[in-house]
Amino acid sequence: MRFIQNEIRLKPRQRGFHIITDEITDAIDLSDIKMGMLNIFLKHTSASLSINENCEREVRSDMEALFNELCDDKPYYRHTYEGDDDMPAHAKSSLLGVSLNIPITNGILNLGTWQGIYLNEHRSSAGSRSIVMTASGI
Repeated sequence: MRFIQNEIRLKPRQRGFHIITDEITDAIDLSDIKMGMLNIFLKHTSASLSINENCEREVRSDMEALFNELCDDKPYYRHTYEGDDDMPAHAKSSLLGVSLNIPITNGILNLGTWQGIYLNEHRSSAGSRSIVMTASGI
């Protein structure tokens, strides 16, 4: 069994859904793994990770609109210390999650044709985000 781990800091991004597949694959060498799994873990509570459409930009803007509809501007939020987008960002992060597991086959991520890895930034003015990637396999 082989294990590889790397941590990266992503550049700050505006609020929205952003494809980061290339940043992930550029940051970890999976070439020695014939069959395994990559865990991607985001070390934050106001952003999230997901896998979705990697081609049509409208999917990302529609996802942003959907999650804003579900989570933004609720009168019962009390956690607003860092601004009006603070609690909605935590809610979106919990709904979508902060980790992904993706199969590795013959040294590459075994994603579907139209799948990409998303960083979902839920804060209006966030800083850089840290991601830990851990690969294991044979």
